[in-house]
Amino acid sequence: MRAMQPATIQTVGMIHIFNGFHNPNGGSEQEALRLYELLHGKGDVQLWSTSSRTSDELSAAYPIRRLAPLKASVPRGGTYVFVGAHWRHRVWPYFAGRPERLVYVFNTFHPKLLALTSAPPPLLRWPATEFVLISAFQSRLLGVTGEIQPSPIDIGRFAPRVRETRAQPVIGRLSRDTADKHHPDDIAVYRTLAERGCELLLQGATTLAGALPQDDAIRLLPEGAMAAPDFLHELDIFYYRTGEHVETFGRVVLEAMACGLPVVCHRHGGYADVVRHGENGYLFDTSDEALAILAELIAQPALRAKIGAAARRTVEQLYSPEALDARTAFYLRDATR
Repeated sequence: MRAMQPATIQTVGMIHIFNGFHNPNGGSEQEALRLYELLHGKGDVQLWSTSSRTSDELSAAYPIRRLAPLKASVPRGGTYVFVGAHWRHRVWPYFAGRPERLVYVFNTFHPKLLALTSAPPPLLRWPATEFVLISAFQSRLLGVTGEIQPSPIDIGRFAPRVRETRAQPVIGRLSRDTADKHHPDDIAVYRTLAERGCELLLQGATTLAGALPQDDAIRLLPEGAMAAPDFLHELDIFYYRTGEHVETFGRVVLEAMACGLPVVCHRHGGYADVVRHGENGYLFDTSDEALAILAELIAQPALRAKIGAAARRTVEQLYSPEALDARTAFYLRDATR
């Protein structure tokens, strides 16, 4: 395991990225790490864990420091960027230097977090919070304005691969293995697809084991069983709908599109800003609509290839070098602009 970085005084002008770094498969963790990769080399960047339960796997792979004010392991000014973490009700801000800029990447729908992050720590003269939202969908639903930037994705890692022609295409989805990531109506969708002879591969779905029949056509994998790109390369069609959890962006949908997969997704999610129905993917409202779209894709390999290619082109435009440079420029600018 990579040792935690020693406590040193940080220079003003450095960019500090904060996250709990609990779950190697978590969306906010991946967002923070990808932002680090984009900014690293363009400026001085440091990762900070706001939690005592930092993932050993992530600590071994990235230079993550733990906040430890009594050991002087705190940032000393610069730009503070919080991704899926916040500073309220914490002691360490009173030991840290005053940031030149305070940026909060707001990647949820929880209004309480808006209140927690809108005001700086009491008694400290921190600057006003600059919000980064990850979809126009999120901005509309919350009624919050700010910089809108899609969650960063490595489209070199998530890329198309030649797929073998199969008698029945493999349909699948990927998520955390929690009940709120799954819509209750999808149990019936999976049963219907299995009855039609389809093969289903669902990662992060062991929570559904008691509700689905023991059927060789339905394979349930635990969260993290396969690396996300490897898992997506096993699929021919990507299907996605969540339960109580509403995706502010839905990076997994964009990762599937980057892999050249046709995506079939419920309309209510941040990814709907990117998916153009019938052009680079499909959006549905009901299970019947989803099954009809899936039946069409199952029957037409050429259509799957056409939609998947359009999906890849979409993410290539969204994450082009020019687009990424424009987004990273937001974090690199100084406080006077």
